[in-house]
Amino acid sequence: MSSALDRPQQTSPVSAPPDGTLLSSRELDPTDHVIRLSSGIEIGGREIVLMAGPCAVEDVDQLVLAAETVSAGGARILRGGAYKPRSSPYSFQGLGRRGLLMLRSTADRLGMAMVTEVVAPEDVPLVADYADILQIGARNMANYRLLEEAGRSMRPVLLKRGLGSTIDELLLAAEYVLAQGNPDVALCERGIRTFETAMRFTLDIGAIPILKQRTRLPVVLDPSHAAGAAELVGPLARAGIAAGADALLVEVHPNPREALCDGAQSLGPRQFAQLAKEVGRVAAAVDRRTG
Repeated sequence: MSSALDRPQQTSPVSAPPDGTLLSSRELDPTDHVIRLSSGIEIGGREIVLMAGPCAVEDVDQLVLAAETVSAGGARILRGGAYKPRSSPYSFQGLGRRGLLMLRSTADRLGMAMVTEVVAPEDVPLVADYADILQIGARNMANYRLLEEAGRSMRPVLLKRGLGSTIDELLLAAEYVLAQGNPDVALCERGIRTFETAMRFTLDIGAIPILKQRTRLPVVLDPSHAAGAAELVGPLARAGIAAGADALLVEVHPNPREALCDGAQSLGPRQFAQLAKEVGRVAAAVDRRTG
């Protein structure tokens, strides 16, 4: 296993400022917080980081093809689900530890970092042994025991906004991680439920500049879950970069029609290559760059 995954030292919980200011607030510290991974990747700096890969790890061939595709397109972080919280108990739930092993070995071979979701507090130590970043999914944003355990792991945490959560609720959820002495939290906008049905979720583009104004934490955009359809992912991604997102989290599958999870919103290899080019042009227009 990669030496980059040596477990960081746990720190003691910290107290909130006496005036009630959030630990993530720019009032407490106006400087942007940059998450620095041991692989040299920085989230929250000038470079816009691409995190991409399959919604779920299905088998070795699928994962390797997806990883090679996104790496060639400029992604520096491999995403993939080993544990999948699904609305139906009969849907594919992921490969568990075997999926973690596959993600880690594939990411190491390609020189990538790796982000994957953790769904239960008791799974945090295991997932933290493999992942560079722990993802807390939208359905678990208010799982406070999970947030605290993720904070204690001292792994960077990618925290997704809940399906019906306000920006204030997202920021308070992040405090559960920060209060454990773990400063490395990235906030992820992935769309919220509204009356609109044209997309899977309504992407709150306005949340990106608001979060950048109110907090020093990096902001990540997940256009895939908001879109629900592959043809909408590119336009939403471009809008997010223009609005100030520091990274993109994109679902990519070598053959989306055969995907066991979220195939409709997954990009194929050619679509991802096109997305990477378009995102690079938008990044340059806002004085940033992609990897």
